[in-house]
Amino acid sequence: MTENQPRFGPAGNSEDFYQQGYKSILQAPGWLESLGLTAYEYQCGHGVRTSETIARAIGAKAAEHGIAISLHAPYYISLASADEQKRENSIEYIRKSARVVDWLGGNRVVVHPGGLGGRPRGEAAVLAAQTLRRAQTALDEDGLGHIRLCPETMGKINQLGDLDEVLAFCKVDERFLPCIDFGHMNARTLGGVNTREAMAALLDAVADALGEERARQFHMHFSKIEYSKGGEKRHLTFADETFGPDPTPLMELLAERGCAPFVICESAGTQAVDALTMKTLFEKAIRLKQG
Repeated sequence: MTENQPRFGPAGNSEDFYQQGYKSILQAPGWLESLGLTAYEYQCGHGVRTSETIARAIGAKAAEHGIAISLHAPYYISLASADEQKRENSIEYIRKSARVVDWLGGNRVVVHPGGLGGRPRGEAAVLAAQTLRRAQTALDEDGLGHIRLCPETMGKINQLGDLDEVLAFCKVDERFLPCIDFGHMNARTLGGVNTREAMAALLDAVADALGEERARQFHMHFSKIEYSKGGEKRHLTFADETFGPDPTPLMELLAERGCAPFVICESAGTQAVDALTMKTLFEKAIRLKQG
């Protein structure tokens, strides 16, 4: 595996991992390698509580088995909160997340922007960008300037995190990478990102805003997601045939364009096998491209 190819893996441990008798997260990297996967997103959505000893042990196993690790920061980060203390807390959560991913041997932290804080969208986005800038300054002061923050596109319409907002956040610092969640984007557009044309337009927008290199190595989440008029309702599995998006055209586009993102699957319990499905689709597209 080279950094010129995508890495595929799950967000956290799937149901299969436990059903097959595995119990310790230290076993996850070896299990993922046995499946042919090459990435793993460590979950700190409910808080950053991992000790340095455990994180370094996981990181050693990941390195042994060729698994690249990213980390999902706490869900309750609120970059545009009306409460200044909550914004300060959000910066601290990002600092802790960066420290842990560094112990894990990774360098990407996915960050939810949060809500609007009672402000108009434009004002909330400006405040969120300022908070991200302060967070990056804190990382630099901590000696963690090599950790890449990845603001994520969100699935609920009343949250910060549409595509334009995330791309604007990434302009705060050239080290930032967008986390494009195609399931979220499809949900918040009520099914508007479920065709090859729509996915191509989205990838074009990233390249136009941030340049070819960040567009090539962006961070990516993917799952099928049920949505209603407010956007995202719940994550599904690839077995669902009602809601999208369809991974096939996206994998074809990644192959055709030479993109090499981290592709993290967030399916509901089947994230490892669904990540493997995407890897298989990508490899098929590469073979077709090569003739």
